[in-house]
Amino acid sequence: MINSNLSVKVMKILNIFLVLVLHSLIGCSQSPNSKNDMKTLTEEEKKVIINKGTEAPFTGIYYKNYEKGIYNCKQCGASLFKSEAKFDSGTGWPSFDDAFEGAVKQLPDKDGRRIEIVCANCNGHLGHVFNNEGFTDKNTRHCVHSISLEFIPDSNCNTAANTASKIETAYFGSGCFWGTEYWFQKQNGVIETMVGYMGGHLSNPSYQDVCRGNTGHAEVVKVTFNPEVISFESLVKLFYETHDPEQINRQGPDVGEQYRSVIFFTNQKQKDAADIQTEILIRKGFDVATIIDTAKDFYPAEEYHRNYYEKNGKMPYCHIYTKRF
Repeated sequence: MINSNLSVKVMKILNIFLVLVLHSLIGCSQSPNSKNDMKTLTEEEKKVIINKGTEAPFTGIYYKNYEKGIYNCKQCGASLFKSEAKFDSGTGWPSFDDAFEGAVKQLPDKDGRRIEIVCANCNGHLGHVFNNEGFTDKNTRHCVHSISLEFIPDSNCNTAANTASKIETAYFGSGCFWGTEYWFQKQNGVIETMVGYMGGHLSNPSYQDVCRGNTGHAEVVKVTFNPEVISFESLVKLFYETHDPEQINRQGPDVGEQYRSVIFFTNQKQKDAADIQTEILIRKGFDVATIIDTAKDFYPAEEYHRNYYEKNGKMPYCHIYTKRF
């Protein structure tokens, strides 16, 4: 009886040891959350992950990410792709020629032509899969939206720190988006900026459409940032100090609804922070005309508008820094 009990204990210890070994071999991959522990998604994330929308090409934070690590499902945390499977297809979205076994499910797309891919655990929309394009030896391209993913770099595996969970997005309109972008892209903690259009009723507007002044869009800048490095409050203050928030539907010589002063928030915390900073200015005597509104569909602007002042080596003509706080 003693030997039998000892054998059982030894087997249990061996089983635990094997589990630990397997975990170390797997590395950054992780088990999915239960349905009760699903991450709360922003409205922008819901449009893609839940409602199967499309993230604009060349705008995702992981398109040009070359770090080693694991890409997990944004909604449930299930491990989907290894960085070794990622390649640059030139299409504007992260591309992978392989996935973890059983992690990705393929479904006929409603358009009747393509094959949709979803997370096998939570059915969150990831993108589409294409075959026989010749990009890699595996001849498969999982075309995935950055917004559907969370990336865990190898350096963070032991602490389970998740870089993607620290990333937020905000949208600011303060006149011509060239000048707005100029100031935000210089800030430490801002990961990426993208000029575009938001707040109108026309889908996929062009610059010419917006300039006609009848689409309802504002010229805005999408700011992707790490709140542990730069807070949303700091971004709001910079926004208010790099344009004249008292002007209505214009900024300097640029006149029209598309040049209105506006903050599009992505969550209640951002709205509260924007309201507080706005109230501070009002108490200082400023007649603030800035509109604070819920983030709508964002449409990236044409390529020639992006990084305008950086490419031309000039300074903004109507976005002069003025200390107000």
